[in-house]
This record gives sequence, C-alpha cells and structure tokens, in this order.
Amino acid sequence: MAPMTSTKRSFPDNVSPKTVLTIPNSSSDSSDRSSKRVCRLSPPTNRGGSTLVSNLKIAVVCSSNQNRSMEAHNLLKKRGFRVQSFGTGSCVKLPGPTVDKPNIYSFDTPYQDQFVDLKKKDSAFYTQNGLLNMLDRNRRIKEKPERFQENQDEFDLIVTCQERVFDQVLENMSERGGNSCKMVHVINVEIKDNHDDATLGAFVIHELVKEICSSDDPESDLEEIIDTMEKKKKKRFLYSPAFY
Repeated sequence: MAPMTSTKRSFPDNVSPKTVLTIPNSSSDSSDRSSKRVCRLSPPTNRGGSTLVSNLKIAVVCSSNQNRSMEAHNLLKKRGFRVQSFGTGSCVKLPGPTVDKPNIYSFDTPYQDQFVDLKKKDSAFYTQNGLLNMLDRNRRIKEKPERFQENQDEFDLIVTCQERVFDQVLENMSERGGNSCKMVHVINVEIKDNHDDATLGAFVIHELVKEICSSDDPESDLEEIIDTMEKKKKKRFLYSPAFY
C-alpha cells in the first residue's frame, strides 16, 4: 500500500474541525505519533433524534478476524447489537507449532475448514492452546473471516483492536473516495492478541458501545464518553471520524 500524504479534508457545514485530520502510514514508526488522539473533531449535532442510538450499526476489526474481533462480535451479538466483524490483514494467520511456522489461510477459508485442518494436524496441541475452541465459537457465529477492505457496508461506529489496524482502517476509508459525506466514528481499543485479553477487551468494547447508546445525544457526547472511559479503564483510546 502506498504511503499516504496528509491532506485537509472537506467537512460538511455542521462539522467544525478542531485539528486537521492526519492519517499516519501504517508502517510508520510509533514514536512519530502524538501521545494524544490522532484527531479530535467536534461531531455534528444529532440528525434525526435517536436514529444512531436505536439503529447503531457496528463493526469490530482486528487483524485476522479470529480472536479479538470475534470475541467482541460474540458478546455484542448476544447483547442485541447490530454488529459485524472483520480483519485487515492480507491473510489469516493462526499460531503454529513454532513462532516461525504459523498456519496461514485466505479470508475465503471457512472457519469449519480451518477447524478440521488444525484438528487433523495436531488435535491435542490445538485443543491445549485454545485454537480449536476459538474456531468452534467462530463457526457458530458466521461462515468465514471477512476482510474489511473488501466490504462495502456503511457503519455508524467502527471499533478497532490494535493501533496498526486503526491506521489501516483510516487509510482504507480515505482511499475509497466516497462522496456520501456520511460520518463514521472510528475508535481504537488496544487489546493484546491472546484469549484472556480478548475476553476482557470485549467487555471494554461492550461498555463503550453501551455508554454511546445510553447518551441522549451520542454524537455530541462522544468525546466526553471516550475521556470518561480512558480515565475509568486507564487506557488510551484513539479516535477519529471518517467519511463514506
């Protein structure tokens, strides 16, 4: 993917930027990033009352659409939210017998096929490290992993699980070149890629979504909600608007 240059975007009349949106290249060094959020922008006033609250369309995104995004997908779905999940990687990577020998699949490979493949390779090993249990859960939720860059649905809220994924989502949104001017809020909740942290992270994402939905004016209150969550969880949340 070619490096992106910083550009000033055109915003709808009811959106007043506090700072110019800068989307860093996903391969850039993390030391180049500000210690604060990538962008702080005043969301527009709520258009049409409670539409965003009652019909919030959510995407949760990690790298391979296996562990972190699917754990959150599972929880949010059980709580009645409209949610989809995705990965941003070029392929799906799962741990193998050694660090340098991962199991690699295309995003078109169903969870069922991945489950059968790993079970044939070493049922005891992949049961012990939790991969068979994870894939069993995933295949009960949907057929196969999905790649964010190949999906054309429009969302109200995108939650990423890693800063690199956050950057990739923003890059892809910028490259789409849409002209609908529909805003989507992109928030990163940093989650380590292991089973225990994925479970804890899913509850953080659920709490964040619940706070947004409980607000009378979620778009205007979003930055305050994020500030409160940061203090409560002692975590830094990245936030940026993007547009379709």
